[in-house]
Amino acid sequence: MKRLFAAIKIHPEKAFLDQLHLLENQLRHEKIKWVEDHNIHITLKFFGETEENKILEINSVLQSIADKTNSFELSLQKLGIFGSSYNPKVIWAGIHPYDDLVDIMKGLQKELKSIGYEPDRQNPVPHLTLGRIKYLANKSFFQRTIDEFKELSSMPMRVVSFHLYESILKKEGPVYLILRTFFLQK
Repeated sequence: MKRLFAAIKIHPEKAFLDQLHLLENQLRHEKIKWVEDHNIHITLKFFGETEENKILEINSVLQSIADKTNSFELSLQKLGIFGSSYNPKVIWAGIHPYDDLVDIMKGLQKELKSIGYEPDRQNPVPHLTLGRIKYLANKSFFQRTIDEFKELSSMPMRVVSFHLYESILKKEGPVYLILRTFFLQK
């Protein structure tokens, strides 16, 4: 069994990372598990624990999607939270424009159904997870800080590929191994 997900690797520019690190520093007293710079990605589909004999079929579907998808540009825009202001769970950056990502995600859901993966119950919401909130000691300070950084944004980035990753969970944090890369059309 391998813990698998498909994702687009993101390489934001230094100015974006500097702002993100400033946010992390301001919230350093809170229990938040921040995504490390080298692990920043946009998840297209989380497969979870997967039998190794399914990987060939998954690769086939991912290749089919890549063959039908042109490369595109996106930027990271706006900061938000999943969960309520009383019980926030995730800090995320929005994607703009996100139509190409939604098309990929919907295409994946449709084609993966043929190999036994049921579509997610919710509509795809393209986002980039920045941090997972474990516990907040001061929710009002947290909310004020998030509001202060809500205009966080990056320069446009060209997306030319996505990957099938294996996620190996370790005490120090996850290790993501690229199992295969799928190149989009020019």
